[in-house]
This record gives sequence, structure tokens and C-alpha cells, in this order.
Amino acid sequence: MELAQVRLLVTDFTACYRFYADVLGLTPQSGAERGPYEKFSPHTGSAGIALQDRAMMAGVLGELGDAATGHRSLVVLRVDDLDAYCAQITARGAVLAHGPAPMTDRMRVAHLKDPEGNLVELQEWLLLRG
Repeated sequence: MELAQVRLLVTDFTACYRFYADVLGLTPQSGAERGPYEKFSPHTGSAGIALQDRAMMAGVLGELGDAATGHRSLVVLRVDDLDAYCAQITARGAVLAHGPAPMTDRMRVAHLKDPEGNLVELQEWLLLRG
């Protein structure tokens, strides 16, 4: 078994596409800016994030036609230099909800939301101390 991707169900596909491509700087697989599907990959690693139009999936699973409420996911991206990456993405329009700040003695984090309200955590792993 292999994890292929984490897929987020979205209603404003174009806004979410722009966020993951233009703000976070992930690479889109096909350039399908209007959907109904697109996978994004970081520059390293094999994991990916995909967007799926919620209305399309509601045709398969009717319960998805209801409006989504509350926090439904937390996408986690690891970066090498959290401060530099946060400076880059805020210059491109990102709004940080928290951080950069220590989360543990081994990790610093920052949090933001995509246009649909999905939480994104940016992590910088620190060397073990001591």
C-alpha cells in the first residue's frame, strides 16, 4: 500500500488552486486551474496534496452536498527555513494565523488557512538538543 495523496474537497476551486500554486509554491501536475481536480507536489518528497471539486464528489456521495463547517483537515508541510519561507509567502499574500513559533524543543511551526478554511501547518524540524 502507498499513500498517493491527501485530497481536499473545495467549493472555490480556482481560489484554492492559486493558493497552493502561487502562494505556497507547490507544483501543479496538469495546470487545471478550474478543476475539477488537480494534484500539487512539493519540490522534494513523494507526498502530494490534491484538490477535488466538492460539487463533483457530491454526485458520488450525496452527503458532501451539504456546506462544510469547522476545521476538517490539517495539511502539514516541512520547510528548511521557516522564517524565510513565511516571509516569501506573506509577500505573496498569505496571512499567518500563528507563528513562526516553537511548538516543541524539536520543531518550530506556523499556521495559516487556505481559501476554504483548511488549516496548513508549516514545520521546521530542529536538531535534537543536548
